[in-house]
Amino acid sequence: MNLHIFLLLASMVVRSSQLSLSDCAGHVRRPEITDISVECGTSSIGLAIQICPVIYTGYNESLLILNQMWEPACRGTLDETVNPPVVRFNFPLNMTHACGSIFRTTSAAGTGIFSDFSNIQTVNISGAVLSSDPTIGTITYNAELKYFYSCAYPLEYLVNNTQIDVSASSIAVKDNNGSFISTLMLELFSDADYTKPLVIPKLGLELRTKVYVEVKATNLTGQYHVLLDRCYASISPLPTNSSFFNLFVPCSKDQLTTMIENGDSQSARFFFPAFRFIEQQNEKVSTYYLHCITRLCDISTCSSFKQCNTKKKRSTQEETTIGVSEVHTITSQEISTRTDTNQSKEEILATSEHGNSTAGLSVAVGILAFMCFIALCIAAVFYKRLRN
Repeated sequence: MNLHIFLLLASMVVRSSQLSLSDCAGHVRRPEITDISVECGTSSIGLAIQICPVIYTGYNESLLILNQMWEPACRGTLDETVNPPVVRFNFPLNMTHACGSIFRTTSAAGTGIFSDFSNIQTVNISGAVLSSDPTIGTITYNAELKYFYSCAYPLEYLVNNTQIDVSASSIAVKDNNGSFISTLMLELFSDADYTKPLVIPKLGLELRTKVYVEVKATNLTGQYHVLLDRCYASISPLPTNSSFFNLFVPCSKDQLTTMIENGDSQSARFFFPAFRFIEQQNEKVSTYYLHCITRLCDISTCSSFKQCNTKKKRSTQEETTIGVSEVHTITSQEISTRTDTNQSKEEILATSEHGNSTAGLSVAVGILAFMCFIALCIAAVFYKRLRN
């Protein structure tokens, strides 16, 4: 067995790159804890370790092993196109193909915009790149190298109507933060099959027009489902100091909101009839924006978040005004409805009533004139008889 390991290590050394200390120029030094950079992507994690300190210690890129996984897909590759040169590891965010990384989900009380929720989850993905000493014998003069990495991904997001560019962090020592927000998108449709994007006319939607909403995750590892905790409409794109209307919150929803799918797959769907805000009654078009607080839940725990006891009682207004600038958002279109529909009906009714009143008055005047004419004729007849 030991002979097999020795031959394996020897073959790796032979296949190693030709990079030597003379190629490292001013980067020859002892390893430091800052030699590793971590990129927490939405579908994979990337590691970059400076190779010159590794060579200085007596190793090369083939002797750096990710989580003791010897599979070719988990091996590092030398990148000499950057200065200083690095060895790169890249593996997907999938528990079955993550090269031995440890997945751990933690829960904590929500803060800021999520302060109304008592259980906000974060998944932490961690592991280590260790050196494999090729020395055979009792002692060695090579120091053991250990590079630890950790990526934390929050599983709760506010999906609404203002776009920001999400750039992945690229520098870390032991920990780093990632985000799945770029995998989420909110779309509006006009049909129950969710195939026809909603097109809003310039004059706005007719009131009570059905608006179909879908929040979908793309390029997301299959172990998570999309669960909507709350969706609401507000007059402002950012709901700070803005009137709002809850389409649904945990354990409660508007009577006219219909939930189709939630927490059962990587998309959540519901629909509601178009409405208008009363404070915009003097405007011909009522414009508002849709916001959805979205949770990415592990398949095994999604059902527990649908229970009512996961929500703390707290002012909804306070929830919408705290920490809005701290949440991630993506773009969706504004929703506009016509506010002059009822006004037009009232004008038509008023015109009709005015016309009916005028016609009635004309008839009354005509009858009165006819009666006066008859009275004059009768008076003339009596006058002639009196003279005779």
